[in-house]
Amino acid sequence: MKLVSFSELNRPAGPGSIRPGVLLDEGSRVIDLTTAGHADALAAITAGVTALTNGGAYRGYAVDEIKLHAPLSNPPRIFCIGLNYRDHAIESGMEIPKFPVVFFKMVPSIVGPGDTIVIPEITKEPDYEAEFAFVIGKGGFQIPASKAMDHVYGYTIINDVSARDIQFSTSQWSLSKSLPTFCPMGPSIVTADEIADPHALDVQLAIDGEVLQHSNTRELIFKIPELIEYISSITPLLPGDIVSTGTPFGVGLGRNPKRWLKAGETVTITIEGLGQLTNPVA
Repeated sequence: MKLVSFSELNRPAGPGSIRPGVLLDEGSRVIDLTTAGHADALAAITAGVTALTNGGAYRGYAVDEIKLHAPLSNPPRIFCIGLNYRDHAIESGMEIPKFPVVFFKMVPSIVGPGDTIVIPEITKEPDYEAEFAFVIGKGGFQIPASKAMDHVYGYTIINDVSARDIQFSTSQWSLSKSLPTFCPMGPSIVTADEIADPHALDVQLAIDGEVLQHSNTRELIFKIPELIEYISSITPLLPGDIVSTGTPFGVGLGRNPKRWLKAGETVTITIEGLGQLTNPVA
């Protein structure tokens, strides 16, 4: 199942206008989950919804009647893992980590597919980062790696947009990753049952058609079970928590000359089985 959040194009924005849905028919149709009593995507995740149980009870929309938003706009937390691809740690000039490097993106930074990444004047070094993320379905504390995958609801794409000049002005990274629009997410959350092996997915980022990042999730240093075990050993994981697993080689920071995002460009991240996340830059 592909969980999305959407609004109708012909209805004004307001409370309740963004609703949870299921993307069907190879992306041509969306089924409204509010008719099944789920107020938003977080409610559907918490309830463990991974399939439509009664097709006749749902209202559907053609995709040209709706706008897709970030599939989960109100996660409890967005955990991000730094330096989780060996080649990216090397290009960043940092040591290979012995434990997961964890920081946060703040929830107000979330935008959806097609939304604009807005580069503010406060940064002159905005960078892109293609990332494979997983979403917690069943929460828990001190979860062993052997049972970790039972707690995964599904998977999505995140662009960990980063203000590098802010990031390296201090040892703390979270604020540099949390400027408004710096967390594009989507287009959907693909439930875990649809992905046979989350550690064998191609990851690619292109700007205006030029491929700048290309790797595979098999290259992750700390894989999903290890990340769940580590994070939950310190803090209980909650339904809807997102863990973005890190970016591979090819970011602007590691290039010579360095390559920053520019207004007028379009960034597209493609992850096998999860679709494409495309965002213009302004």
